[in-house]
Amino acid sequence: MKKILLMFLVCIIYNTVFGQQIETKKLKNADTKQIQIVEAACGQCQFKLPGKSCDLAVRINGKAYFVDGANIDEHGDAHGTDGFCNAISKAEVKGEIVDGRFKATYFKLIKSKKEK
Repeated sequence: MKKILLMFLVCIIYNTVFGQQIETKKLKNADTKQIQIVEAACGQCQFKLPGKSCDLAVRINGKAYFVDGANIDEHGDAHGTDGFCNAISKAEVKGEIVDGRFKATYFKLIKSKKEK
């Protein structure tokens, strides 16, 4: 009886731990706007935008904009050696600039040759 109860308990714990779906927010590439290749980094650390915390920003045609629709933490450790706070990366984006902010409908980081 103890073995059956223990086996039942192990199955419940296993299903609870490994049966969870990890939900990640992916921006869809469904709109009709053209993909742009832009520089992406921390707005405060790399682009010197005003603010008190690290937030994702893009630089388009030499002007930096904070990004709505994508988060700095969705793309790895921002404070790592090649993270957004320490390096400027390239990204494919779709969206538009509204009220001085870039409203992203698609955001994909382009891996450097070292990472491939």
